[in-house]
Amino acid sequence: MKVCFETLVDFERYPQWFRMIRSARIESADPDAGRWTVAFELDAVLKTIHYTLSYESERPHRLTWKMVAGDLQDIQGNYELIELEPGLTEATCTQGLELGMWVPGPLRRTFEKTALADSVREFKQAAEERAGT
Repeated sequence: MKVCFETLVDFERYPQWFRMIRSARIESADPDAGRWTVAFELDAVLKTIHYTLSYESERPHRLTWKMVAGDLQDIQGNYELIELEPGLTEATCTQGLELGMWVPGPLRRTFEKTALADSVREFKQAAEERAGT
């Protein structure tokens, strides 16, 4: 579980494993208190999107985020981590996303369906690589 949490809060490495994230810059950090503010640049194919998220954590079980600034209307979500057995963690992600801009219906539905699933798959792969499995 610790590896999963440490992967999630290693924000500066997000561009290495989240394929849509071009950059991630930590604006403020208080790891001891479990708080970070991170500015992102996202390649959304039709447009580059900028946004800043505020993160709070309950180490090592939960990481929540909400948008504090950016091109989108709103982003909020969380990861819940549960250790099933040593070396095996269940990670559940929920996220709400309001684009706040007009996007053609089929493209919007595809983006909404795949964005969360892709990010969870990419997180899983990054955590497994970090753990050496």
